Formats: sequence, C-alpha cells, structure tokens
Amino acid sequence: MKAVRICIGSACHLKGSYQVIETFKELIKVYKLENKLELNAAFCIGRCTEAVSVARWDETILSVSKENAKEIFISEIMAYL
Repeated sequence: MKAVRICIGSACHLKGSYQVIETFKELIKVYKLENKLELNAAFCIGRCTEAVSVARWDETILSVSKENAKEIFISEIMAYL
C-alpha cells in the first residue's frame, strides 16, 4: 500500500488543505483505491510558501488546491500506482 500525506499545518490549512483531503478521500472511494492507497495528514512538509503540500510516497507535490485537486490526484497519484 502506498501512502499520501497532505499537510495540515498553518499555511496549508489556510490555503484549503481540508478541501484537498475531502476531494482525495472522495476520489479514493470513486476509483476503489482503498486497498492501494493510504491517506494521512501531516503537520508540516516544509514547503509552506507553496501550500497546499502533498507528499506522495516518492515525491512532494506543491500548490494543490480545491480547484486542481482532482486533476492532481489523477495525474500525480493514480498515474503512479
């Protein structure tokens, strides 16, 4: 199982990390990835100026927002499973 961590630190929280988490949770269910992908929160990924930060198992994805979360999930998460 691969892990994805979404930052919920101050900067990411203010830029909408909750909405990104909810979008990712929804997409995991839609694409039936519960057995392939684990979604976790992280208090800081260290890229606060480029929030919302998402740490994929092998890379950090920056500037994720409510508006681009679905596109990012498909191109940067699902494409690498």
